[in-house]
Amino acid sequence: MKEVTLVLDDGTQFHGQSFGYEKNVAGEVVFNTAMMGYPESLTDPSYAGQMLVTTFPLVGNYGVPMFSIEKNGLPTFMESDRIYATALIVSDYSEQYSHWNAHESLSEWLKREQVPGVTGIDTRQLTKVLREHGVMMGKLLFGDKSDESDGAYESNESYKNQEDYGSVNWVERVSCKDVIRYNEGAGKKVVLVDCGVKANIIRCLINRGVEVVRVPWNYDYTGMQFDGLFLANGPGDPDKCVDAVDILKKQLSASRKPVCGICMGNQLLAKAAGATIYKLKYGHRSHNQPVREVGTNRCYVTSQNHGYAVDASTLGKEWRELFVNMNDGSNEGIRHQTNPWFSSQFHPEACSGPVDTEFMFDRFIEAL
Repeated sequence: MKEVTLVLDDGTQFHGQSFGYEKNVAGEVVFNTAMMGYPESLTDPSYAGQMLVTTFPLVGNYGVPMFSIEKNGLPTFMESDRIYATALIVSDYSEQYSHWNAHESLSEWLKREQVPGVTGIDTRQLTKVLREHGVMMGKLLFGDKSDESDGAYESNESYKNQEDYGSVNWVERVSCKDVIRYNEGAGKKVVLVDCGVKANIIRCLINRGVEVVRVPWNYDYTGMQFDGLFLANGPGDPDKCVDAVDILKKQLSASRKPVCGICMGNQLLAKAAGATIYKLKYGHRSHNQPVREVGTNRCYVTSQNHGYAVDASTLGKEWRELFVNMNDGSNEGIRHQTNPWFSSQFHPEACSGPVDTEFMFDRFIEAL
């Protein structure tokens, strides 16, 4: 396997071997502490522009399922139509895989989708660096380590002109371009604002008997006929989504129709409520984030994938926190005190992860 070097913005270097597609790339380096779920994570649009580091050491042992589309138009085993992560970095890639649903190896999939995969890196040390410094930009450089000294890497445009992760409107890049309908002709109609939506969010809605109208992130839906509004997850900085927030403010000022948000949707709803957003030092990306429902002793284990959070102290006077993170006290959801508007920072649809909080969809459907 070809030698690969990961170079972080602070100059720290890690050396490993390639098991995916071989091309120099750059991106924000983030870590996920989940023990499984790499097909779902890699196809989650929220990882656009990021190199995914798995802290669980053994990856690839159950292969990759076949990509197939269900009658409802959703991918069966993936969360979108392709891999969105810029690269995958693991400690120990398993060349042998065994699973009833496996169609190909992780290596074969990465190569086919032209996504680099790196193994043999000390992901414990890498995670420690990211926890202490915070997430930072990095680049993957293919070739012998000795190439670094002679400037050979500097000719590769794929990272030489790298974009800073925070300067890009990633939502605009991953959102659908046209209106897409699911479960057409069903009972209630829900408009879903696609900021980078995961397939299982749509599935959780249509499984509850509603029609879903998926619209681009900056689509003005305020003149449409619908029963409820759903704000999806997505990558990057919510402060870049000015159009989406302006349209949402227009909707909230004109109607009391139910609104529910997930992840990026929580942040957009909070911005429409007057709150500010800040970047977490290294984000929440895992299957084991504990949250508490405010005003109760009910706690849930949740699946999460986000690098930004809501400053709850800046919420408008008619808004309250709905959930809080029990590890760091950060906001995990908000609610309006009188109108049926609420959201979660975590992923109640899981996929992958625990399904403890899928009741959030039930709450939304009951409010329609």
